[in-house]
Amino acid sequence: MGVDDVDLASTVHPVATEGKPLPKPVEIHQLHLIPSRVDLALAEAIMPGRIGAELALRRALQTVNSHYDVVLIDSPPSVGKLAALGALASDLLIVPIPTRIKGINALPGLTAVMDMYHSLRPELQVGLYVPTLYDARRGHDREMLELIRAQLSPVAEPLPQRESIWMDSGLAGQPVSLFAPSSKVAEDVRQLTRSVASALQVPYEVRA
Repeated sequence: MGVDDVDLASTVHPVATEGKPLPKPVEIHQLHLIPSRVDLALAEAIMPGRIGAELALRRALQTVNSHYDVVLIDSPPSVGKLAALGALASDLLIVPIPTRIKGINALPGLTAVMDMYHSLRPELQVGLYVPTLYDARRGHDREMLELIRAQLSPVAEPLPQRESIWMDSGLAGQPVSLFAPSSKVAEDVRQLTRSVASALQVPYEVRA
């Protein structure tokens, strides 16, 4: 996103570890962004000492939810405290699943994690499963996609594996839709955005 030199106090670290309000967001690319940094992971060691720490982000967001139509929380791909912090703050979960055998093998673990989340948020549901790293030329990918569709619902259209523009846009500090708006990757993003908007039951429009 092009936000560098992020101070730890500008992340959700104080929210998770001290129960503080959300920090002031950065305004960039027509978004309000609360950025992250690698050592945000230090919160994992502090949160177990605070009762109800996993619900701190949900409480903080409730004070600003009238300001936004949609808040996206990008959690780490784990079952740790930070992932729980993001999941338990959410109304719906968006779950990426790679079209690999490892993605299929991870499904029982996902069920176990959801059972843990439901102990604190019984109403929490998965709003959309997103197949990722998809290459239609590979029979393995096609077979895994069919297994995902057979076992889960709702499932978005698969996100193709087109790594070059993703990496270059990250290096440039720009979203794909700005870095290469006419590319196939940007269209992939727009298609996924339509699916997410539908799952959230919010209008979708492309802004210039």
